[in-house]
Amino acid sequence: MSDPSSSSSETSGTLPLRPALRRLPEVLVNRIAAGEVIERPAAALKELVENAIDAGAKRLDVSLQNGGIDQIIVTDDGNGMFPDELTLAVERHCTSKLQDESLVHIRTLGFRGEALPSIGAAARLSITSRPRGESGAWRIRVEGGRIFPPEPSAGAPGTSVVVEDLFFATPARRKFLKSARVEGRHAESVIRRLALAVPDTAFRFSMDERVVFDLPAQDMAARAAALLGANEADGFLKIHGERDGMTLSGFACGPSVHRATAAGQFMLVNGRPVVDPVLKTAVRVAYRRVIEHGRHPVVALMLTIPPDRVDVNVHPAKTELRFADEASVRSLVIGTLGRALEAGAGSVGVRPSFSAVRPGRIWYPPENTPQQPAPPAPGQRSMPYATQGSFAEPRLGLGDTPSARMLTPLPSGDGTGLYGNGTSAEDGPPGSDMSGSGGFGAGLDAPVFSSDGQAQNGQGGSASGYAPGAGGWDAGSRTPGVSAESYAAGTVPPSAVSAQQAAAHPLGAAVAQVLDTYIIAVAADGSLVLVDQHAAHERLTHERLREQFLSGSIRGQRLLVPDVVELPRGQVDVLVSRQEMLAKLGIELEAFGGTAVLVRALPAMLNTTDAIGLLRDLAEELEADDSGAPDEMPSLDGRLDAVIARMACHGSIRAGRRLSREEMDALLRQMEATPRAGTCSHGRPTWLKMTKNDLEKLFGRR
Repeated sequence: MSDPSSSSSETSGTLPLRPALRRLPEVLVNRIAAGEVIERPAAALKELVENAIDAGAKRLDVSLQNGGIDQIIVTDDGNGMFPDELTLAVERHCTSKLQDESLVHIRTLGFRGEALPSIGAAARLSITSRPRGESGAWRIRVEGGRIFPPEPSAGAPGTSVVVEDLFFATPARRKFLKSARVEGRHAESVIRRLALAVPDTAFRFSMDERVVFDLPAQDMAARAAALLGANEADGFLKIHGERDGMTLSGFACGPSVHRATAAGQFMLVNGRPVVDPVLKTAVRVAYRRVIEHGRHPVVALMLTIPPDRVDVNVHPAKTELRFADEASVRSLVIGTLGRALEAGAGSVGVRPSFSAVRPGRIWYPPENTPQQPAPPAPGQRSMPYATQGSFAEPRLGLGDTPSARMLTPLPSGDGTGLYGNGTSAEDGPPGSDMSGSGGFGAGLDAPVFSSDGQAQNGQGGSASGYAPGAGGWDAGSRTPGVSAESYAAGTVPPSAVSAQQAAAHPLGAAVAQVLDTYIIAVAADGSLVLVDQHAAHERLTHERLREQFLSGSIRGQRLLVPDVVELPRGQVDVLVSRQEMLAKLGIELEAFGGTAVLVRALPAMLNTTDAIGLLRDLAEELEADDSGAPDEMPSLDGRLDAVIARMACHGSIRAGRRLSREEMDALLRQMEATPRAGTCSHGRPTWLKMTKNDLEKLFGRR
């Protein structure tokens, strides 16, 4: 029998040695904490600027060298610190911002007492401070966690913090930094967000001795405009809404102003800059039907919420939050932004930027070959506004290929110009029906708008002096001193056009149709307007469908022979589960076996018999909505908008459809009277405008 003691000894000898528990040195603790708090120069800068703001600074001067990797200097005119406070400031968990043990009512940007010790553990830190009313300043230094005693120094009232050689004490962290340019860009983003939080504080920001921006103390509107790079021309909308004790305020740009990333979104919660997924999702949902998919709106939003309903102590960086009621926050943001976008869209929305337009190739006729205008076809009038070698191509029938018909000039009655009498139905293109059944108004009964913008369905007339189809303004709206002959000849100088006319009819009068898809119009001020007829009519149909749905007035038109639409079983289930909502939209259907639905009625106003295409698209839209997580699924309002957008797309005039001038002018007038007409239901622009300056830039005159 073996000796038990020897067996125990052999067994114990094979076990690895267990290290003993020990308390980590303070320097090592600070370096570990620095990895959470100070991830990059922008994070260190954020902590320093937040301290300055909490100290009551009204003027901040920030300077960076090499993206903040080599040096960060933050100078403020705040309260300053005494020598004994300087010593405490560089020790962990020492702060003046928490006066009790409660973490509920936090109203300062900082409160953890970790920033300065973490920076001092990873870099060379120097703090010079002078309290207000004191005759001299004091300075303290920390290098790699080693604290030097305070010493007298020279300095103005306030505090100046210098950080040099960031991460010199933690080389592994320094290796993961990006280039100076990238780090500097992150730092600038941080400063811009903090500058928005305190508009009454002046900010001067420099990088490598170059001033990036110098903002004076100003009101919130001016600060937001400066930081967003926006103005009234960009549809700068004021935001305000209240719900359940919460207040949302701020500013947002119109749908035509958007970015490739969310860098243009500034969000504050109780004055704290945050990057919160709840708020970002709400903004995206509010804009998703007015901007193109994949683009991001530009907003500056300030949410004020009771402190006990939000937790800011989630991460040491203090940029993440937890809301007690996320649904209420989402509803407030979506509803407030939606109302502002609808009210601020004006008549046709904001003019999209033409900065991306570049001159195209120019075709020159062969030398020594004079270009003669083609004679008018039998029964067709000449085009007095078509110059030699330009729009002289004779009109082609609907059977001709689109590629052979680059631009369709419009006949102008008895030889008058742009603002003369329009064409009659008999003057229309071969194969077209201008009497109403074949026009764009066939599927969407075109209302006539009075001078106050109210619809007068079933009545003749024109909108505020503008006669659709006449190509111009009637005598009641002409500018004093300009003769009727000038209007008829199209020779009205832009300076003679009244501001009232330009404001009432910003889309002007149609003059031509390009590729049977795009409308060319001339505004009252002489600007050139380009309209995508399908996108524009899609928005008009969308808004009318939504309005009729909310009023319960959508009529369904029963099909003589019900259509059987075969779909995957999952899509059939989705459509059947939404029967009640679809019935309110004029769509009556029922299950027809496991993999098909029987369609008995479609919306009368859509003038479409393509039940198969419409139902398949609606099924895909609703199935996509239901496939998300519960907290990601759109609200009923959002789901309704998605369905209406699909229906509007199917019920609108298509690209490649030739329109008469009456139809085009009527489309322009309805756009001017429809909210959010600047974008289609999918967020694409419906029209573009080229001013004189835009044209001169394109042709190198500026």
